[in-house]
Amino acid sequence: MIKGFTRFLQSPGERLRSLFGPQDAPAGSPRLRIIPRQEHPVSRQHFSDAALKVLYRLHNAGHEAYLVGGCIRDSLLGRMPKDFDVATDATPEQVRDLFRNSRLIGRRFRIVHVRFGREVIEVTTFRGKPSDDHGDHIAAQSDDGLLLRDNVWGNIEEDALRRDFTVNALYYNIADFSIHDFAGGAQDIETRTLRLIGDPATRYREDPVRMLRAVRFAAKLGFHLAPDTEAPIHELAALLLQIPPARLFDEVLKLFMAGHGVETFRWLRHYGLFAMLFPEAEEAMAELPWAEPLIEQALASTDRRIHEERPVTPAFLFAALLWGPVQQHQARLEADGMPPIPALQAASQKIISRQLQHVAIPKRFSLPMRDIWDLQQRLPLRRGKRVFQTREHPRFRAAYDFLLVREAAGELAPGLGDWWTAFQDADEHEQRRLLSKAGADPAGSGTPRKRRRRRRKPRQSPSDE
Repeated sequence: MIKGFTRFLQSPGERLRSLFGPQDAPAGSPRLRIIPRQEHPVSRQHFSDAALKVLYRLHNAGHEAYLVGGCIRDSLLGRMPKDFDVATDATPEQVRDLFRNSRLIGRRFRIVHVRFGREVIEVTTFRGKPSDDHGDHIAAQSDDGLLLRDNVWGNIEEDALRRDFTVNALYYNIADFSIHDFAGGAQDIETRTLRLIGDPATRYREDPVRMLRAVRFAAKLGFHLAPDTEAPIHELAALLLQIPPARLFDEVLKLFMAGHGVETFRWLRHYGLFAMLFPEAEEAMAELPWAEPLIEQALASTDRRIHEERPVTPAFLFAALLWGPVQQHQARLEADGMPPIPALQAASQKIISRQLQHVAIPKRFSLPMRDIWDLQQRLPLRRGKRVFQTREHPRFRAAYDFLLVREAAGELAPGLGDWWTAFQDADEHEQRRLLSKAGADPAGSGTPRKRRRRRRKPRQSPSDE
């Protein structure tokens, strides 16, 4: 926890009187609170050089420039921020003119990405009210309230109240290093509360992905949802079906690849959101007793690897999320007489095709995912050269980890995973012994096949001619 703000978070008796006196308005109101530099712990030392370059260049060009959102929220929580978003009164075109290393992106929300090597600073123009008339600047909503385009510019006050949660409407002013709090976000950080700005049902209809963001932040920050923020989620969960699958793929990565996957998964199921993302998996969990434990085991494994700063791949998680439906469909095909390997391939294709209607899975992940599934049928085959070929497969490690998850979830009886663990760590002599124990040829050449005798045609006698 950052020194200074620690007391503010942990001791209500020592709250900042200038912010939270008895006359204060409730969280979510538009009343501005300015926290001067000496009363908050956020320092420029917490910001990347790239973020500071963007702030100072905008400021020196006569524009307002603020760091906003998660980087300020995390700094106040004592976490080191990683991503930096800048809000300014400069238009996207003006920002682009100031930074040659920038490009305009987005149609629904026009923003500017300023790139410094591998780091990208996202710069947005203050947004106004979508209903206001701003000439060529366009905002459009569907009949259901979904915000289709939002390129209406405004001032910082309007921009703050257009943001989703109060804790994300905190602005760090590079001009005097103060924090501008427009919606009671600092107080909500103190009480560990996640609260939408404005009417929650309206805000969810504007962008249903906000329901996923609520779950993600709650799991990541250890916050609770304010009652009015929580109340509409069950009823409005189906609005996620309006969101393009490609956008939901990005959101799924944020949900499950941030080191809090297990907790996020439980929140999603609690609010009925998981079924909107992975309907086949939700149905499988109702029928297969091991399906839910398998997903949680896979998420727990991924969480551990992220915290240990080890590499992870979405292919492994998608393999776990969809394995239950694949096994169900494969069983039906085998019951109709299809052999196991073709049945698995056909089931994989069918389930992936259905899933793509909800959450897109790029081929760079779906192909490795299918390899992981296919190897589940090769791992039990421990005979001769086949074992070494399996071990050298590019997806072997992921498939082996997946096998361990299946055993831990109770889908498979334990044993095969221990054998492969021992085999990987063994020397040549021990590998021969393990192969022999598994019923393979100790020499590693495999059991020779019995040759079928060819039936010889009877010779014709001279008398037959």
